[in-house]
Amino acid sequence: MSTSTFKTDNLSSQASDTVNRLADSADSAVKSTRRVANTALDSAETAIGEARDNAEPTIARLAGQAEALARRGVDAVKDTASQVRERAASVGDATVRYVKDEPVKSMLIAAATGAALMGLLALIQSARRNSQQ
Repeated sequence: MSTSTFKTDNLSSQASDTVNRLADSADSAVKSTRRVANTALDSAETAIGEARDNAEPTIARLAGQAEALARRGVDAVKDTASQVRERAASVGDATVRYVKDEPVKSMLIAAATGAALMGLLALIQSARRNSQQ
């Protein structure tokens, strides 16, 4: 075997060893990158789970508060409507009592109110006719 053949075989062997080391190094880098990525994904998944677990009670509490607020609003409207109904009935009763106690005055007030409304309607109709011409 000549020296040049030995050198060529030696260089070929060194090149092959270098390629193998580079391939092993690249494989190791890929595995390391996968481990880091998996660890990061696991951490993110844990953080998301914790956030969800923390948010659920808050959402439930807020929903309960909104429901209680809506219930109070409905109750307030019912109470106000009841008060208005009672006040209207009271005014109606007072009006009936006044008419019974003062029938002549009541008739005169009703006639005056009717005349005032008729006069107002006549003025409005007259103004409309004048504006259309």
